[in-house]
Amino acid sequence: MRVVTLEEHFTVPSLVARYVSREAITRRGYAARTVLPGRVNPLDLLPEIGEKRLASMDEAGITVQVLSWSGPGADLVDGADGVALARETNDALAQAIARHPDRFAGFAQLPMREPEAAAKELTRAVRELGFLGALINGTTADRFLDQPLFEPILAAAEALDVPLYLHPHLAPEAVRKAYYGNLPSNSGAVLEAAGWGWHSETAIHVLRLVLSGALDRHRKLKLIIGHMGEGLPMMLARCDQVLEAYIPHLSRSISRTILDQVWITTSGIFSEPPFLAALLTFGIDRIMYSVDYPYAANDRGRAFLEKLSLAPADVAKLAHANADRLLGLTAKAA
Repeated sequence: MRVVTLEEHFTVPSLVARYVSREAITRRGYAARTVLPGRVNPLDLLPEIGEKRLASMDEAGITVQVLSWSGPGADLVDGADGVALARETNDALAQAIARHPDRFAGFAQLPMREPEAAAKELTRAVRELGFLGALINGTTADRFLDQPLFEPILAAAEALDVPLYLHPHLAPEAVRKAYYGNLPSNSGAVLEAAGWGWHSETAIHVLRLVLSGALDRHRKLKLIIGHMGEGLPMMLARCDQVLEAYIPHLSRSISRTILDQVWITTSGIFSEPPFLAALLTFGIDRIMYSVDYPYAANDRGRAFLEKLSLAPADVAKLAHANADRLLGLTAKAA
């Protein structure tokens, strides 16, 4: 069976070292986390886009990975250096894809602190490099995408008819201290990130795009979010119930807007209760299988896919057909 995954990450350490200052990395909240003995550190796997990655894909029956940058990255760098980092990253990814065009595809990294340049880089990445959209890591300088300065990026993605993948990022410093500070060992850092904070932050990101009217202004804009919908499947009805009496400026309900313009992936969440919530709210046509490699293991993701009780046609939609359709991969399908 053809299997496409689309929240799968890489990095180029030499580019990070060249363009991103240690001060910027520290200020954004990146912190060393101690991996317990016997566990693989996923950071060690990020730079490799070749035989080891392909072997892991083969073992888990993954046909195509859509690759995206794992921070720190251009969202931390102002001006021409940020633009150069994004451009060189995208060029490096394009070269890796060219070596294995039937196995890899790409989402662009964008110089988010320079929105006009980011729109141009997205256009270049799609039209010249063949990328399928862009992945955006959370807030930029503590600002969500609903802010007016990011309008060029939303407009470019809409015009190009490619999705923006809204990925989590670390919390702004004030939030980090208030919510995740003063906890022992790695607890605060993990709670802030994959343990909880990432998911609520991305849900808020989507809700801000709805409540600000940005998605009404860009009704053809397509968004992807991971981790089984970042908690939104459970909360959509609640959002409608609570907010409908207070919001006069939107043309659609909260849930209708999200169900019209957002797709979700299974990345990193391999248990059935959240999948059932996603299935009951978003429907099988809006859910796409993903792993979140190397932060999650390909074999564990595949085991989850295999145990789902779905009709064969729905398994095909989840495994590849929805992604093929959304990303325009059908022509490349094996």
